[in-house]
Amino acid sequence: MEEINNVIELKNVVRDYGDFKLDHISFAVPEGSVCGFIGQNGAGKTTTINLILDIINRDEGEINLFGKPVDQNHAYVREDVGVVFDEMGFHEFMTAKDINIMMKNIYKNWDEKVFFEYLKKFSLPSKKKCGAFSRGMRMKLQIAAALSHKAKLLIMDEPTSGLDPIVRNEIIGIFRDFVVEEDHTILLSSHITGDLEKIADEVVFIDGGKIVLSGNKDEILEKHGILKCKKEEASKVSETLIVGVEEEAYSTSILVNDRHAAAKLYPDMVMEEAALEDIMIYYVNAEKG
Repeated sequence: MEEINNVIELKNVVRDYGDFKLDHISFAVPEGSVCGFIGQNGAGKTTTINLILDIINRDEGEINLFGKPVDQNHAYVREDVGVVFDEMGFHEFMTAKDINIMMKNIYKNWDEKVFFEYLKKFSLPSKKKCGAFSRGMRMKLQIAAALSHKAKLLIMDEPTSGLDPIVRNEIIGIFRDFVVEEDHTILLSSHITGDLEKIADEVVFIDGGKIVLSGNKDEILEKHGILKCKKEEASKVSETLIVGVEEEAYSTSILVNDRHAAAKLYPDMVMEEAALEDIMIYYVNAEKG
């Protein structure tokens, strides 16, 4: 069986701001996968991405990209990384033509032919100042740039946030096309879990600076379920199965961590599938409780 290489590896990474701490987080992103990085705003997603990109320094732990440590001695590995941020990384007075000239001087593998092909594909003007672009156009411009220097890894922080469903779906399609090639990998940070359900292979869930869940998306969805029962029946459910509880007027909903075991133990209760959003909400609310 062929060994799967990890493109991104974090081992016991710490970044302490005093009022917020990224607390010994560890996870890996396998080559050829799309990894959805989920969590509410302020959970630590952007801090983690900035650490991976060496924009900020970590206090403890190890971070590897393509099997090499993230540090100044291995800055060349970032040639293989395309980055898309929530906010546009280009000055608003720049046109796509200006950006092409700038990027040629940054990336050795910059391919202006590919860049202008993406501009055409995304219906982006090359001579218009990008400050006048809509949010969707700005995202597409960043994606076009990220895909035009032969990047093997895309790291994206909330790339579909604030976009209408049509544009979001189009961008998800672009990501899907990119990762079809086996050596292409995506780390996609988002709180729009519905987008991730369409495309992600792996999921890493962070809350309050700690990793709550990580692993194969389908396995996580398969394992969890929402048990519906009458309020007076909720006390019968084993605490070892319970992730979180939501009480309504006449019924109770319980997120369980092993829905098949729960279905056997409580055959008279209704078991429903849990979406990623459900899982995230129950875990976060359980932490608060």
